[in-house]
Amino acid sequence: MRRRLQDWRMWLLVAVAGVMVAILIRPHGWRERPGYPLVAVLDITRSMNTRDVILGGRKVDRLRFAKDRLRRLLRQLPCGSTLGLGLFTERRSTLLMLPVEVCRHYYELSRVIGRIDWRMAWAADSRIAKGLHDAMGLLQRPELKGAGLLFITDGHEAPPVNPRYRTRFDDVKGQVKGLLVGVGGDTPTPIPKYDESGKPQGFYRPEDVPHRSTFGEPLKAPTERPGFHPRNAPFGGEWVLGQEHLSFLHADYLRQLGEEAGLGFHRLRTAAQLLAVIDRLGVQRLTIQPWDWRPWLAALALLLLTGLYGMVRWQERRAPLAKPSFYSTDNKETG
Repeated sequence: MRRRLQDWRMWLLVAVAGVMVAILIRPHGWRERPGYPLVAVLDITRSMNTRDVILGGRKVDRLRFAKDRLRRLLRQLPCGSTLGLGLFTERRSTLLMLPVEVCRHYYELSRVIGRIDWRMAWAADSRIAKGLHDAMGLLQRPELKGAGLLFITDGHEAPPVNPRYRTRFDDVKGQVKGLLVGVGGDTPTPIPKYDESGKPQGFYRPEDVPHRSTFGEPLKAPTERPGFHPRNAPFGGEWVLGQEHLSFLHADYLRQLGEEAGLGFHRLRTAAQLLAVIDRLGVQRLTIQPWDWRPWLAALALLLLTGLYGMVRWQERRAPLAKPSFYSTDNKETG
């Protein structure tokens, strides 16, 4: 028994067993870590179906690209960060999911992001400035106060906005930190057209979309508008043809909106680049997060077992071969 108690191998096995018992108790500590409170609002208007961005070596639509990058960002956000999800279409932004902690609710967030679809839109128009203003207003709610806004869009407004009635941000400027995140290519590209069930119906043609605003008071005086009629044609009678049936990333317009709203602008490429820009927004806050010791204890148990069997093998190689007890070099005859 005394020899067994002095055997170092037994004590190593006891240590390994003790570490495994500690793992079963689920020990943890606490530490402070910076987290990012964020609310991402995705543009789901029809121009976001335009395929002019590369994902996995092939062209995909902007909405799919934005969702992929948002899910990658979700994996890179540190525990303690929170993410809420919203949608924009027509002139309104609506909250789809209140902010939740990204590590504990990773599965739910990832599933919701993956299921966002352009058919969730409740109207076909796209008033980016009004949707941005509405999103900034949402973040004034107590449960969203202090969160950073990620407004993800291509900046394509349809129909075009009358410059007389541009949205003003005086009431929300400086109260929200965030980014206008631009998605899309630089080349005007046809916008896919789908039926109500989502089946492709070709692309939008020039005659399918308005190419000028017909809301409010026109910029030009009546005498400067060919075909003007105060009741039937207040904007004139000529047919205006433009490129509103084509879409591209309106980066300059989004930068302008960002300046007016007190927000930044970032062109979406990778999740790592987006996280680096978010880090400079100044929305970080310290959070108390549990620190799980089990991985470290498991590594210690593995190290002890490796040392145990390594030392045993080393001793076996160094020990001389034992001779059988019945063998003797004494060859004297007895008798």
